[in-house]
Amino acid sequence: MQKSTLLFLLLLISAYAFHIGRQRSRQIVGGRVTNLHSLPNYYGYYTALWALLPALALLFIWMGFETPVINHLVIGTLPEASRSLSADNQGLLINDITNALNGSYGEAKPELKTTVDYLRSLKIRSNWLLSLLAITLAFMGAFFARSRIHKEHRARNKVEQTVMAFLVGSSLIAILTTLGIVLSVLFESIRFFDKVPITDFLFGLEWSPQIAMRSDQVGSSGAFGAVPLFTGTLLISSIALIVAVPIGLMSAIYLAEYASLRFRSVAKPLLEILAGIPTVVYGFFAALTVAPFIRDLGADAGFDVSSESALAAGLVMGIMIIPFVSSLSDDFINAVPQSLRDGAYALGATQSETIRQVVIPAALPGIVGGILLAASRAIGETMIVVMAAGLAANLTANPLEAVTTVTTQIVTLLVGDQEFDSPKTLAAFALGLVLFLVTLVLNIIALHIVRKYREQYE
Repeated sequence: MQKSTLLFLLLLISAYAFHIGRQRSRQIVGGRVTNLHSLPNYYGYYTALWALLPALALLFIWMGFETPVINHLVIGTLPEASRSLSADNQGLLINDITNALNGSYGEAKPELKTTVDYLRSLKIRSNWLLSLLAITLAFMGAFFARSRIHKEHRARNKVEQTVMAFLVGSSLIAILTTLGIVLSVLFESIRFFDKVPITDFLFGLEWSPQIAMRSDQVGSSGAFGAVPLFTGTLLISSIALIVAVPIGLMSAIYLAEYASLRFRSVAKPLLEILAGIPTVVYGFFAALTVAPFIRDLGADAGFDVSSESALAAGLVMGIMIIPFVSSLSDDFINAVPQSLRDGAYALGATQSETIRQVVIPAALPGIVGGILLAASRAIGETMIVVMAAGLAANLTANPLEAVTTVTTQIVTLLVGDQEFDSPKTLAAFALGLVLFLVTLVLNIIALHIVRKYREQYE
C-alpha cells in the first residue's frame, strides 16, 4: 500500500473514530448532553486524535528510518568489492540501483538485476508492514480513547491542550527554520570571509567573481567588491519606490475616501490584479517594450541610453509593487474610525484637511508597513532585473546605464554545478547575509516610525 493511500485511510479511520466517540458520549448520559463535562463533538475530536496522532507519528518515524535501513540491507547483498567502497561511492551505487528500480535508466544492468529485485521486495514488504502497524495502531487508539470516555471526562481540555501543543510546535518549527537559514548563511559567509577580507567585500569597487578553478586554467584572480551590487540594488529599488509609493498611496486615498462604491468595487480588484501577474511577464514587458521605448526616447533627446537600463527595470518594478502599497494603505485607511472624521468635520475641517491631519496620521503604521513590504519586494526582485537591467556590475548612479542587483548575482553564482569551497560560490552566501541584515535594519526603522507616530484612539 502506498503511503499516500495509507494516509487517506488513516483520515477515514479518524473520521470513524470521531463518530464513535461522539456516539459514546451521548450513550453514557442517555442523550442528556447537559450532563456531560464537554460537548459531544469534543469527545469525537478526542477519539479522532487518539486514532490519528499515534499512527501519524509511526508513519513519520518509519519514513525517517526506512531508507537507511533498506540501503544497509541492500549493501549487505552486494559483492565484497562493492561493500568495500567508500560511503560516497556506495551512495552513488545505491542511487543507480534505485533509478533502475524506478525505470529512470531503462532496463537494469544484468549484474544489478538481482539487487534491484531484492530492493523492490524490501520496499513492498516495508510498505505492507507499515500499513498493517499503522492501521492497527489507529484502531487501538480509537477504541482506547472510547473506553476512557465518561461523563466527567474533560475532553474539551484534552483537545484544546493538543491543539495548543500543535500551535506551539508550528511556531517553533517556523522559528527554528528561520534560525537554521540564518545560521547556514552565516557559517558559509564566515568561510567566504576567510578567503576574501570583509573590507574588500564591503568596500571594494569592482565585482568580477570569475576565478581559475585549477592551477593550469587561465582565469582571473577574482574581485569581490560588492559596492556596485549594493549601488545597483539601491538605484533600481529607489526608482521602483518613487513610482509605487505616490501612485499606490494616492490611489488608496481616492478609493477609500472619494470613490463611489460602484467604482471602488471595479477599480480595487483591477488594481490588485497587478500583484498576481508573474514577474517573468513583467520582465518580458520591460525588456521588449519599456527598455526600447526609453532607449528610443533618450536617443531622440540626445542621451546615450543603454539597451538594458536601471530606469526600465525600476519603472516596471514600481508598477509591479503598486498593489503592495495601495492595498495595505487602503485597508488601514478604512480601519480609521468614522467618528474621527465626524469630529474633524464638526470642527469645520474640509475633507482634504481631515484626510491630511486625521486619517493619514491614524493610518500611518499600516501605510509604513505597506511601504516596507513594497521595499522588501523591490530589493528581492530578480527576474525583472535579469531581463531589463542586465548582469553588468557597473558602479554608477546613472539610471540610463545597465546595472545589476544583489539577488541577480546570487542566482548567477549558484547556477549550474558549483564547488562550495570556491570563493565564487561562497560569495552568494555573503550577499545573502547582507540582504538579511538590510531587511533587519528596514524592520527596525519601520518599528521606530510606527512607535513614534502611533496614536491610540478610543
